[in-house]
Amino acid sequence: MATLKDAVEALAAGDWQAAHGIAQRDASAHGCWAHGIVHLLEGDRRNAGYWYGRANRPLPAADAVAAEIDALREALG
Repeated sequence: MATLKDAVEALAAGDWQAAHGIAQRDASAHGCWAHGIVHLLEGDRRNAGYWYGRANRPLPAADAVAAEIDALREALG
């Protein structure tokens, strides 16, 4: 079964659809954060804001996606 680390690698590759399939199965704060990044990549800021809220994180600027992916990768170890 794919993990959030797999989702992060999919996000880094720009494959938000693969990452979405993984993130939507993880209700943890990190899973919600990954789900939020998915929707940033997709271009759906409203939905991204919902997931960032569930992760208890501020919604970043649209151009901060790469930094968010790196931060999530670091948080996951």
